[in-house]
Amino acid sequence: MSSAVWRQHFTFNKYSQITARAVRQSLKESERVKAEKHGVTALRYQNWENGKGGEQVLLNSPEAGK
Repeated sequence: MSSAVWRQHFTFNKYSQITARAVRQSLKESERVKAEKHGVTALRYQNWENGKGGEQVLLNSPEAGK
């Protein structure tokens, strides 16, 4: 059996999400909390005109996901 059997069922991004979640869940409580903080993301964008960045707009705040 090939070591890349997961490719038949998942995209690479989904596979990495699954493995990251499994690793985080296997950690001790204090280490798990630290690792989960690394997984929090915030999406924002900024319009640029004439080489200058405008105001950054936050599309999803990390607090909204809690």
